[in-house]
Amino acid sequence: MTGTSLDAVDMAVIETDGHDILAFGPSGEMKLDAETRTLIEYAIEDAFDWERDEEEPESFDDARMAVADAHLAASLGFMAMNGVKNLDLVGVHGQTVLHEAPTPELAGRTVQLIDAVAVADGLGLPVVYDFRTADVAAGGQGAPLAPVYHAALVRWSGLKGPVAVLNLGGVGNITLIRSDGELQAFDTGPANGMVDLLVQSRTRKRMDEGGQLARAGTVDKAALEDYLSHPYFAASGPKSLDRFDFSLDAVEHLTLEDAAATLTAFAAEAVALGVARCGEVPNQIVVCGGGRHNPALMEAIKARLKMPVATAEDHGWRGDSIEAEAFAYLAARSHLGLPISFPGTTGVAQPMTGGRTAHPGDEPGYEPDDV
Repeated sequence: MTGTSLDAVDMAVIETDGHDILAFGPSGEMKLDAETRTLIEYAIEDAFDWERDEEEPESFDDARMAVADAHLAASLGFMAMNGVKNLDLVGVHGQTVLHEAPTPELAGRTVQLIDAVAVADGLGLPVVYDFRTADVAAGGQGAPLAPVYHAALVRWSGLKGPVAVLNLGGVGNITLIRSDGELQAFDTGPANGMVDLLVQSRTRKRMDEGGQLARAGTVDKAALEDYLSHPYFAASGPKSLDRFDFSLDAVEHLTLEDAAATLTAFAAEAVALGVARCGEVPNQIVVCGGGRHNPALMEAIKARLKMPVATAEDHGWRGDSIEAEAFAYLAARSHLGLPISFPGTTGVAQPMTGGRTAHPGDEPGYEPDDV
C-alpha cells in the first residue's frame, strides 16, 4: 500500500480465510525515493487536466512502472529480511493519482497506478490489484474499501458494537460497525493531506512533525467556517473525497503556524461531524493511520467527541500496517469471490466483489478478466 503522503510502501502479511483473521505475519515499510515520488507527482499534476475523452497522460506509464519497481524492490527486501516464504497471493493497491466521486451528472473516475504484471513476474506470485474500478463502474464511490477489514479487526479483538474505526490518512474515513454487524462508512474530510501540502509548500519538510506547528498557532475562525460551509459536510454517506477536493486558498494569508492550527482544527471538526452522522452512537472510536501520531490532531478530536477515543495499539492492532493488511485481506476476498464493497460503505446497489488478478507470465499490458 502507498498512500497519498507518497512517503513509503507499507507491507504486511496476514493469514485469512477471507472472513476472519487467522494470524498476523511480519510488517514493515520501505521509503519511496525522490525520483519515484517526482514521477508520481507529475502524474498527479497531469491528472488534474485530464479530460474524460482524452487518452491518458504519458506520465501515467512512467509512474506506473516506477510504482511497480518500488513495490517489487520493497517486497523482495521485506520477504528476504523476514524469511517470508510460501505466500499464496499478493494484494497491491497502486498509487492513487485521481479520484472523482460520482455526481448526479457524471460517473465517478478513479485511477490507481501500478504495473501489476511486472510485480507478479518479479515475485512469481499472482497479484490482485485495481480494487476500486468495478465499484465505481457500478455507481459506487469506490471508497472507502477498508471497512470490511475493520470489521474483521473488531471481531478479532472481541469488541462489541457499535464501534467506530477512524482512519486518519491524507483523507479521513470512518467505519461504523453497528450493533447488528452491518457496516456504515464514508470519508469524513481532509485529515493529514492538507496540513502536509501546506508544510510542503512553505518548508522543506513533508509534515507537521508532532503537531508542533499547529500547537504554536491560533485557529482562524473565518477560514475554518469557510471550509466547514462546503456542501460535502451537509451530505449523508456513503460519500468520498480526493485529497485535492479542498484547496489551501482560505489559509494562504495566514502564518504557517496559524494555517497549520486552522487545518488541524478543520480535520478534527470534520471527524466530529462524521461521528454525528453515524447511524448509531459508537461506544468508542479506535484510531488508526498516520494522523494518530499527531498529538495536536488527536487532542483536537478528543476535545470534540463525547465517547472514549482509543488508538489501534490500545487493542493490539498494528496501526501503521492496517491499510496494507486491509489490501491483503481484500485480495483474499477478491480471489474467493467475496464482497469487498457494500451499500453502506460505497453506496453500490448490492454487495460486490472487485479487483483483477495478474499472473506471472501474463503479456505486458494484458488486462485479466475480473475475478
